[in-house]
Amino acid sequence: MMGYGPMAGLMWIWPVLALAGLAALGYLTYRLAQPPPSTAASAARTILDERYARGEIDDEEYQRRRSALRTGA
Repeated sequence: MMGYGPMAGLMWIWPVLALAGLAALGYLTYRLAQPPPSTAASAARTILDERYARGEIDDEEYQRRRSALRTGA
């Protein structure tokens, strides 16, 4: 008697595939729950850094605007 036939040696693959599917589903859920990257805020921060580097604004103005960008005000 041969047991379950020629595919009996591959029965371990189904639990592995199920775990891989659950892991992929979990990762996809995690990635979709993350907020999209804010390109507008990073562009504004870059412009602010450039203006400060060129000397167009002083330290106080730079810090004020930088904190406003962080708080979203």
